[in-house]
Amino acid sequence: MVLKDASNGRAAGVRQGSLFEPAVAGTNGETVELLLERPGARIERIVSTGQTTPPGQWYDQSGDEWVALLAGRATLRLEDGALVDLSPGDWLLIPAGLRHRVEATSADPPCVWLAVHAASEP
Repeated sequence: MVLKDASNGRAAGVRQGSLFEPAVAGTNGETVELLLERPGARIERIVSTGQTTPPGQWYDQSGDEWVALLAGRATLRLEDGALVDLSPGDWLLIPAGLRHRVEATSADPPCVWLAVHAASEP
């Protein structure tokens, strides 16, 4: 995704992009783009094309994560064994400390995620 500094009379620091613009693949074929970062919060666009969490690995984050699936299909596994299937428009709040993993992502169409990471409440 190309984030452009706005011109044409807009205020300095204004940026613009498209959540659906084709992604430039990372080293494992998945793209994670930082859209905004502030103290206690981070927003990312993630484009997955069949990637999953490696066997035996779990995400265990110190902050809350809110994800929305904008395109494609995905399945997450929570530490209690529950499977969560996501379709376009679905979102999920994953509380801090809840271990989870990505079991499946569609390659065609690619999965386009919006992920918001936030510091958990004290």
